[in-house]
Amino acid sequence: MLEVGTKAPEFTLPDQNGEMKSLADYRGQKVILYFYPKDMTAGCTKQACAFGELYPQFREKGAVVLGVSKDSVKSHKRFEEKYGLPFPLLSDTEKTVIQSYDVWKEKKTAGKVSMGVVRTTYLINENGIIIRAFDKVKAADNPAQMLEALKE
Repeated sequence: MLEVGTKAPEFTLPDQNGEMKSLADYRGQKVILYFYPKDMTAGCTKQACAFGELYPQFREKGAVVLGVSKDSVKSHKRFEEKYGLPFPLLSDTEKTVIQSYDVWKEKKTAGKVSMGVVRTTYLINENGIIIRAFDKVKAADNPAQMLEALKE
């Protein structure tokens, strides 16, 4: 996980509509950048839908939400449409951003060891500096946790 106080690595990735989005596009706004393992899975769906429900409150506080996984643009589009998600889902099929944010880790699931995205959320300030970092977050609780972090 990247350290609080460090500059967030720049990136440019396609969203669910194939439009390129860069971290630099959001200068002057706080960015909630959350990394999740996979579209349409139980935990990821809970997390995305909760971010969607709270999205107006994030916007009121001058923050945007960006979700990142290694799923394809097409997969993200289906996920967005099925659940009516109001924020960009960024496709990092090459895992370059996932690796630059240090969220590609060894995971143990039912005794089996594999590599995967560890659910991690960063709060990045208006100048591109990481001001909060949460790893191994609980999917359903993370959006409310991030709303609280914005109030601090």
